[in-house]
Amino acid sequence: MHPLPFTYPYAIAFWVVFVATFIPEWLLVAKVGRSPATKQDKGSTGVIVWGNTLGMTLCFVAAYRVPAATFATGRIAAFWAGVLLIVIGALMRQHCFRTLGVSFRPTVKVEEKQAVVERGLYRWIRHPSYLAGLVLFLGIAVALTNWASVAIVFVMFAAVYGYRIHVEERALVETIGEPYRDYMRRTWRLVPFIF
Repeated sequence: MHPLPFTYPYAIAFWVVFVATFIPEWLLVAKVGRSPATKQDKGSTGVIVWGNTLGMTLCFVAAYRVPAATFATGRIAAFWAGVLLIVIGALMRQHCFRTLGVSFRPTVKVEEKQAVVERGLYRWIRHPSYLAGLVLFLGIAVALTNWASVAIVFVMFAAVYGYRIHVEERALVETIGEPYRDYMRRTWRLVPFIF
């Protein structure tokens, strides 16, 4: 049984949404430019790039190579729920990019006079862009309708973004100081009411 993102007509919807999600991200990173590695980044940008690439590759491989993990029921509904999650994650990420404005950088680079952004989703969550990434990648795994793919997303996300969040928050606290500590006391790290 082929994964639905590789089965007509579902493949059309999946790949149109997939491309429409990632093209704006790649264009934004190209526009902002790859910042040179900073001491503050501690290699977290490379961890994200390679971790996401490996994680997504494993998700697609698992959908084919671990057929026993394919959703037993509700595959069509799960596929469409996954596509919807991809769209929601992509829209959340675009919101975050617009909200951060000039503060958005692909690498961790914090400046002393940098303001703490507290608008939009940042009013409640310190890392809504990473939450959006989780929603987006989870959507891909759910659209693949494979439990192994879903598990891979959670493991990948915990490892890759857990490290990035640790590095980023440390740089923000060390550079901005009390204004960021105060912001940390008032907000959730990633998921409201949970974490």
